[in-house]
Amino acid sequence: MKISVAIDGPAAAGKSTIAKKVAKILGYTYIDTGAMYRAFTYFVIKKGIDPKDETKACSVIPEVEIILTPEDRVLVNGEDVTREIREPYISQNVSFIASYKAIRLALVEQQRKMAKRVSVIMDGRDIGTYVLPKADVKIFQVASVHTRAIRRYEENLEKGIPCTLDQIEEELVRRDYIDSHRDFAPLKQAPDAILIDTSLMSIEEVVIRVLEIIRQKLGGIIQ
Repeated sequence: MKISVAIDGPAAAGKSTIAKKVAKILGYTYIDTGAMYRAFTYFVIKKGIDPKDETKACSVIPEVEIILTPEDRVLVNGEDVTREIREPYISQNVSFIASYKAIRLALVEQQRKMAKRVSVIMDGRDIGTYVLPKADVKIFQVASVHTRAIRRYEENLEKGIPCTLDQIEEELVRRDYIDSHRDFAPLKQAPDAILIDTSLMSIEEVVIRVLEIIRQKLGGIIQ
């Protein structure tokens, strides 16, 4: 039986960190949909296209092949862009790319195919509402803007990515607005998703809570 778990929420809410750890514990495949949109953004910018130009950005869809490896590497047409897609210039533009219907449809098709092959933990903005509306478990993970900014700031410092806390906080506020107000598949909590506010929780506490929710939902299917 293939199980699907959807974890949605705003940028820097810690979704990827939690999804990755939970997937490892359960032996499921982790699918970072955000990395796919970042990878597409990288390709668009590399082509010299303005990410705000929807027509030109969508025109390159046939040229882009994005692969997520079991080692958590992100490849765009064979090029390893795992580090590059976390750079500030990608973060500042990815919400534009993610708002374009044609690009979302192309990537969502890939994401749904992955979920049909294996049991998955998939995180993003619209997994429970659009990508996998019939997911077995849906979680909506949030945290205050300031908490999310601190987490992203510390993460960038560890990776050697230059940034300031104020810059990140402003960027998150802007991304939240764009993600929640886009016309197609906006960021919102699915009616049947369980809300988790991680502002005052450690990573370990969130992992435990998510596992509790999954086990409660699936009963005896998993241990």
